[in-house]
Amino acid sequence: MKEEGSGAGSEGATENSEGVDSTDEEGLSRPSRDLGPLSALGLAPKVNDEQTQSARQRRGTALLTLASLVVILAALKIARPFVVPLVVSAFLATLTAPLVFYLTQRKVPPLLAIPVVVLATLAGIGALIGLLVSSLNAFIQAAPAYQASLVEVLDNISLMFQDWGIELSQSRIMTLVQPSAAFQLAGQTISELAGFVSTTALVFLTTIFLLFEALVLPDKIRRALDDPHADMSQGLRVLGRIKAYVVVKTLTSLATGMMIWLILALMGIDFALLWGLVAFLMNFIPNIGSILAAVPAVTVALLQYGAGSAVAVSLIFLVVNTLIGSILEPRIMGRRMNLSPLVVFVSLLFWGWMWGPMGMLLSVPLTMVIRIYLEGHERTRPFAVLMAGAKAEDHD
Repeated sequence: MKEEGSGAGSEGATENSEGVDSTDEEGLSRPSRDLGPLSALGLAPKVNDEQTQSARQRRGTALLTLASLVVILAALKIARPFVVPLVVSAFLATLTAPLVFYLTQRKVPPLLAIPVVVLATLAGIGALIGLLVSSLNAFIQAAPAYQASLVEVLDNISLMFQDWGIELSQSRIMTLVQPSAAFQLAGQTISELAGFVSTTALVFLTTIFLLFEALVLPDKIRRALDDPHADMSQGLRVLGRIKAYVVVKTLTSLATGMMIWLILALMGIDFALLWGLVAFLMNFIPNIGSILAAVPAVTVALLQYGAGSAVAVSLIFLVVNTLIGSILEPRIMGRRMNLSPLVVFVSLLFWGWMWGPMGMLLSVPLTMVIRIYLEGHERTRPFAVLMAGAKAEDHD
């Protein structure tokens, strides 16, 4: 009887060491939970001595993975002139792939469909960049006139504070506001865009090769696995969600920019086209992007027509971004595409540090791609949940 009891106890210990179940103080068996990669953060249930070694091995693997990630990120920063055009090409290929697939299904040869679609896309992007650069140059040339109006507004603000018993000189306000920083950022953005135009040939060729590869990639993977019936539904589902996000986000950003441009033009606000282009670009950065896009337009409205016009422009940005960003986008993409505001802010800082202004524009799409990829795999799904917004839906 004693041997049978010890045998049963050893079997229970074996089961517990395998993570199948565990026994509490009252002798009741209860299943243990595997938290996957979160166990490396110390969030896993308590383990007994027989599981300590495997836990240490998992922590060692996690540290090795973290060290490898640091090396990869350092390489990406150093190789920025080469990597950024490739990333832009990947997004362009994702954006144009639906149209290419549509044409090939209509019996249009890929050798004709892909170059035509890519050329049309690059022509549109080139026109957009040309408008943005010319508008920024015009705005910088008109800056002295706005600076005179700014000085007058700052004088009025200084007098208002003096009426309240607060000594705040105009020079002190200029130091706090630092309008020169905005022009410095504008000049840096122009340089980045000009550099992007200079790499158009590389982007064009890379996008074409990516689209040709996308047409034959499933068959090549099946041949590599030596399984003509290999199930790639999971990978295709992840790629489909990434493609849907990029396409929908681009279309909603375009709608936002066009609405801002048309409304500000009807109001007579200077450089309405420029503010529409800025709203289009900044809409790729949720939450923070709409604020960044509104600040220069509101400032120009204040200097041009006064406080009433500035308030009206602020309300226009608020209404447009609420309709498109808070109502239309969630209905199309679903709330599972949400990101935590903290994740958005950190990604903006991180990718901006990595790749400059172009990295800031790509920050949220890149982070969303990472989140979609993590959510598509069982072991990394907890990280995707941590990156999600408060109202994100559960994964189907």
